[in-house]
Amino acid sequence: MTIDELLKDARNIWGDDLMQLPHVAIAAEVIAGDLCRQARSHIENSPANDAEVKKELGNLIFSAIRWCDDLGYDPNECITLARQAQTAYQSKRT
Repeated sequence: MTIDELLKDARNIWGDDLMQLPHVAIAAEVIAGDLCRQARSHIENSPANDAEVKKELGNLIFSAIRWCDDLGYDPNECITLARQAQTAYQSKRT
């Protein structure tokens, strides 16, 4: 699926109610917290639940596309900027 198709699906699920930055940050932290719980299980010598990790990573990706749009940003542009930043960061490390 393309980013635009995912955004359309997200709008079909969540409707046109837009989240503001504080709400986006809180929702992102909920996902991060769920991932942290899985990481803690791994650190404590219990296997992480792969299905939960996959679901939360998917939530992060799928939600971030909608959040970009909610905040008035083009998700494709946001992804391009992130790729550029990560490339620049990595090139400084090597």
